[in-house]
Amino acid sequence: MEIKRKVYDKILEWKKTCNGEKALLIEGARRIGKSTVVKEIGKNEYKSYLLVDFNEASKKVLESFDDMHNLDIFFQTLSLEYNVKLYPRETLIIFDEIQRFPKARQAIKYLVADGRFDYIETGSLISIKENVEDITLPSEERKLKMYPVDFEEFMVYMGEEILLDYIRECFNSQKPLEQKSHEKAMHLFKEYMLVGGMPQAVVAFAKNGRDFERADIEKRDILELYRDDIKKAARKYKSRVSAIFENIPAYLSTHEKKIVISDIEKGTVFDQYDEPLFWLDDSMICNLCYKCNDPNVGFALNKNESAVKCYMGDTGLLVSLAFSENELAEQQLYRLIMNDKLSLNKGMLYENVISQMIAAKGKKLYFYTRYNEEKHRNDVEIDFLLSNESKTNFRVFPIEVKSSKNYTATSLGRFKDMFGKKIAKQYIIHPKNLVIENGIIKIPPYMFCVAFD
Repeated sequence: MEIKRKVYDKILEWKKTCNGEKALLIEGARRIGKSTVVKEIGKNEYKSYLLVDFNEASKKVLESFDDMHNLDIFFQTLSLEYNVKLYPRETLIIFDEIQRFPKARQAIKYLVADGRFDYIETGSLISIKENVEDITLPSEERKLKMYPVDFEEFMVYMGEEILLDYIRECFNSQKPLEQKSHEKAMHLFKEYMLVGGMPQAVVAFAKNGRDFERADIEKRDILELYRDDIKKAARKYKSRVSAIFENIPAYLSTHEKKIVISDIEKGTVFDQYDEPLFWLDDSMICNLCYKCNDPNVGFALNKNESAVKCYMGDTGLLVSLAFSENELAEQQLYRLIMNDKLSLNKGMLYENVISQMIAAKGKKLYFYTRYNEEKHRNDVEIDFLLSNESKTNFRVFPIEVKSSKNYTATSLGRFKDMFGKKIAKQYIIHPKNLVIENGIIKIPPYMFCVAFD
């Protein structure tokens, strides 16, 4: 495994705590490295492992799932077909791309009860959920969500563990980085923002002399896979899923960044887009961010489902979706962004990457706005809301994302006037070094990766 993934340790925790009593279902978008990490687990943590890829499993293997009452024959078939010796309690059996063969997922109930081996299932999340009409879902599963390579994993892969430790130390002590280190960390962050966290793109970038174009080739292949997945979505709404997906850069380029349904399809109401939005969110291709009407209480209780932003699950994919291959090559877009020369669209990239970091921490995305009737516009706009998740002492962390070095904190000030008693700390994410001013903690975007852990 070229890129060290945090999820590896979470899988090890499952192995130790479940002790064969539950299978592990790893949920995630396409091409984020699920198969790679589970094969490494099998290779490193077991005496043997056997991987059944349902994209190419033989007829004999598929037919073996028809009779789960004679597991000796079942295991014999797998062992012979894949030429792998199975050791009780020391072998991992992996069902890869399990959405292709739901009957295997149903079999988990019997396989776990048998207790001889450990089982991990992987597959594209939305397909897993759609192909279950005719099966009984096993209760003997533990679910684990997996995300693209995050910024910390990217830094480790690029050989910057010492700098990462220094960033964490500075955040914990609330002090700025030494200036040269800050500049280096910002450079790495912008690289990550443009390359993204799809493992193939990260490896292509690093192995070809930090070549953005080589990474872009990999990302465009992945976007085509996503488009193919969308084509396979339920016929009643696939065109609407496609319309939202293709227009994500356009929504995020606007000031409010919200989806405007009337711009997609005239005469429709928001309820008609519930399922398409759910599909994109549940597939983990995108991350939905809902407006919270009243941050005084739990965000989910005041979720406004008709006011939603749609971020890409991976910011590198957003870059490749937003700009054509010619734009990237001819206008030297990567150079402009790396040198802070591109004002247009830079804000959407910064905001998207922060949304990606929040989602990877397992947190739901919420934002807040207040409309001023006199001014006929929003006079408070908070990009993201996080909380301490306490039921007895609920506290809010409002976060604004600034891609420019010159900005105001007017919205945060008004938000504090409205909800001051509920605010724990206020944050601004900006390209400058860490500084605390007027009670606002202003941190560079690379530092957000170590916050809220």
